[in-house]
Formats: sequence, C-alpha cells, structure tokens
Amino acid sequence: MTTARRTSGKVFYGWWVVLAAGVGLALHAGPLIVPTFGVFLKPLSQEFGWSRTQLSLAFSLFTLGLTITMPLIGRLVDRLGARKVIVPAVLLFGLGVLSLSVLSAHLWHFYAVYLFLGVVGSGTALVPYTKVISRWFDRKRGLALGLAAATFSASASLMPPLAQTLIAAVGWRRTYEILGLMVMGITIPVVMLLLKESPQMMGLEPDGESIEQAEVAKQRSPEDGVSFQEARQTGTFWLMGGTFFLISVCFHGCVIHLVPLLTDRGFSTQSAALVASLPAVAGLIGKVGIGYLLDRCFAPYVAVCFFCGFALGLFLLWSGMAGGVVLMAVMLVGLGVGAELDVMPYMVSRYFGLRAFGEIYSYTFALFTLGGVIGPLLMGAGFDATGSYRLVLGTFVMAALTAAGLMTRLGPYRAWEVGVEPVVVAGVSRA
Repeated sequence: MTTARRTSGKVFYGWWVVLAAGVGLALHAGPLIVPTFGVFLKPLSQEFGWSRTQLSLAFSLFTLGLTITMPLIGRLVDRLGARKVIVPAVLLFGLGVLSLSVLSAHLWHFYAVYLFLGVVGSGTALVPYTKVISRWFDRKRGLALGLAAATFSASASLMPPLAQTLIAAVGWRRTYEILGLMVMGITIPVVMLLLKESPQMMGLEPDGESIEQAEVAKQRSPEDGVSFQEARQTGTFWLMGGTFFLISVCFHGCVIHLVPLLTDRGFSTQSAALVASLPAVAGLIGKVGIGYLLDRCFAPYVAVCFFCGFALGLFLLWSGMAGGVVLMAVMLVGLGVGAELDVMPYMVSRYFGLRAFGEIYSYTFALFTLGGVIGPLLMGAGFDATGSYRLVLGTFVMAALTAAGLMTRLGPYRAWEVGVEPVVVAGVSRA
C-alpha cells in the first residue's frame, strides 16, 4: 500500500501532532505563569506584605531559569527527541505549581519555587513542540505553527479570569493546587498518545504528500541546515535575537503589571483581570492569520507591521486614555507578541534549516525570555520610584519601534539544499 493510498480520505496525521502540541502549549509555563502572575500579585502582597518590586523579582527569576536552561533543552531535543524532554519536564513543572499551595511567608521560598518553575518549565515551552511541527510541515509550516500557538493564546486569555474566579472562590493556595494538577493530568497523556517525532516514522512525508509527490518536488532533507556554531557567526542570528529581546522586554513588563496598572486607574479587580486576558484573545485571533501570511509573505515584513501596531498599543497605554482606547491598546499589544511567537520559530527554520533547529531556536528563545527578566523589573522599579508606569511605558514605545526597524535589516531566506553548506565570511552567512 502506497503512502498516497494510506493517507487518501484521511486527515493527515500531522494535524494530530499540531493538536497534541496545542494542548501542551495551552498548559505549559507561558500561559500558566505569565498572564496569571498579575492576578496573584495583590493577594500575595496583601497576605505577606511584599512590595511589587519584590514580587516582580520572582517572575524575573522564573524567566531567568527559562533563559539559562533553554539552550540545554534545545540540545536535548535535537539529540533525544521531543517527547523524552516534554514528559518529565511537564511532571516536574506541575509539581512545582502544586507546591505553591503550601507557600510560606519567607520570600526566599517564593523565589526558589519560581526559579525552579523556570528551570523545568523550559522543557514544556515552544522549542520541542515547534521542532516536531517543523518536521511534519514545510509548505504549510506557518499555518501549522500558528494553529498550535493559537491554543497558547486561547489558554492565556482564559487563565487570568479563571485564576481570579478561583481565588475569589477557594483562595490563592487552592488555586495553585488546581492549576498544578490540571497541567499534569491533561498534558502528559495527550503527548504520550499523539505526539510523533517525524512523518518518516509513520511512512509519511511532510504536508501529507505521497512519496511520489515528494520525489517530484524539490528534494530537501528534514535535517538540512547549519549548526549553531555556524548560525551564531551570522548577523542574521543577532538581528533576530535583538529584535525578539526588545519586544519581550516591552511585552512582559507591560503584561505582568497590567492588572495593577488598570486597578490604579480605577478598574475593579475583576474587570482588570478580564482586560488582562485581551492580549491573549488578540493573539488567538492573530496567530492563525499570521501563520497564513507567513506561508505567503516575507516573514520580516509581516513582523514589521505587527510590531508597529504593538508600539501603537504601548503608546496608547502611555497616554493614559481610558475607556475603549485601553481595550484597543491591550489588543494591539497582544497582536504584537503573538506575531513574535509565530515569526520566531518560522524564521529560524527558514534562515537556518532544521539540522540544529532545537539548539538555534533555544538560544533565540533564551534571548526572548531574558527580556522577560528585565521588563517586569523595569516596570516595578519605575512605579516604586515615580508612583507611575508612564516613564517606563514611554521607553517601551521607542524600544518596540527599534525592534521593527531591525526586522527591515534581514536579508532573504537561506534555502538549504542537500549537500550544500553555507559560506561564513567575516561573521556573515551567505546562501
């Protein structure tokens, strides 16, 4: 029986892989920690008397843990496969969230748990899932990545109001317990059942093509591309990394402090939690559309458009306008970071190939998470020093525009062919 006959009339198994990745991304460290941190911020501050700067440091330690361990995760994914990394990481991450239900009044305890969550959470994040999806899809890679990442945004849009509702009903300790059990009980069975490393393992070809179709099409090995050592010598790698770092600083600083920022401006706690879910709603709407565009348009141009919208959203928040303008601003912020999370793995695969995708993307993603270390601290310190977030928000507007400008400096994609290696001269790679 040929591959064409086996796949005729059936859903290409790659879409089941996208579904499994989507479930994993919906319950990984990103949506579980990032959008809900602001919801837990005031209850923790009221119970333990910790300042916003002190609490923000815990989130920075979380993102620092992600940043430090992400390159190791990338190398492990390239060598061991995604499932052998994801499953133990999810188990440890879920137990870490669960342990917050017995948090003591010692600040070091809070910091230690959040650092641990960052270290193990790196194995639950985008790197392993996106490598698997990139193996299963080529022509439809942007759409596949966008659909998987859309569940990330869907979850992130639901988590703030869910956490706020649970805190109001059963308290913050019980809420942490419920979230931890949910992570382990759903993600591990789905990943074990559905996530397959590559189409070749099942006698299939990327995008559901038959073997005959794949032979007619331009030949490309799934693992063509460059090593990390070669990639890091290129200006492309550092331009991409710098862009993602700047957007991350702005986004994480904004979203982590969004709930207290809104309550300071007169929003109720419940209303602020609902508004805090809008960036994820915008990302959910935008990710599928962005994925569609990536398969048809030059990725840096797509990124520039969305990053400029992101800068506009930050400007509107800086202006202090109220009402519907705030809602539009928060939506623009969500679209901007949604574009980044789609564009980042897509661009890594197109510029550097899949040979060392896990390691190259992990270092790029580490620069993104490093921005998450700095952004919330800047917002917290700015508020504590001036009693307002306006100074830091103004700086973020300029940083977002700079990131958009960096995207315009990227050259054409590198199309790796079998047996062809890049030429690296004076730190610049040429295809």
